[in-house]
Amino acid sequence: MSQELLKLESLSKAFGGVHAVQDVSLNVRPGEVLALLGHNGAGKSTLMKLLAGAEQPDCGQILLQGQAQHFADPQAAQAAGIETIHQTLAVADHLDATANLFLGRELSTRWGLLDEAAMEQAARTAFVQLNPRFTQARGVPLASLSGGQRQMVAIARALHFKARVLILDEPCAALGPEESSLVHALIQRLRERGVGIVLVTHDLPDVFLLADRLAVMRHGRLLGMWKRADVSEDDVLALIVAGKKPQHAEEAP
Repeated sequence: MSQELLKLESLSKAFGGVHAVQDVSLNVRPGEVLALLGHNGAGKSTLMKLLAGAEQPDCGQILLQGQAQHFADPQAAQAAGIETIHQTLAVADHLDATANLFLGRELSTRWGLLDEAAMEQAARTAFVQLNPRFTQARGVPLASLSGGQRQMVAIARALHFKARVLILDEPCAALGPEESSLVHALIQRLRERGVGIVLVTHDLPDVFLLADRLAVMRHGRLLGMWKRADVSEDDVLALIVAGKKPQHAEEAP
């Protein structure tokens, strides 16, 4: 089995004359948090769409545990084990946590009826693994939950359906310190379970708290990848703003 859970090889994508992603190669290992950084327009969103099956690359390939993949749509990426948690969570606010866990993938009995008992049991197991104290909040509409709890429901849904790679898009945006701490704890639990995480964020404190490595994109190209411990926030800002690579730190592919 490949030590690389996820590997992108020379991915490129153009829209007309605009090269949104140009010859990008990177990898994610089991239990690793890879932060993906860059200004708006750097190519991060397009790269994540390629990984999530929302767009198809013009050239290059995606490998999961050494096996080449082709995702015709997001459902194919999900079936392979790649899930995306968007900044605007794809949840139904009027439904409770269990209903959201199985949204669009409900369980049925042999008679074609909703198997509510099986879904409730599975939801209890899924949520307890991430936050044992969540039990009292399971039966209320998501609209009444905090931002961190809503993130937990979305993450639990991904894990229940066997996500191996999780793309987190600005998971702590608009959250207060307490709710951000909850999300940080969730990410740590994901690492312990061997999930590979791609953390797309502009929040450098989160990067230096959570990431093992960081990758910086600029004008559709990957400038490089570095161990988080080898660079400073000033180094990262220089990369993002000016494309200036740190002279004191070797890249960590």
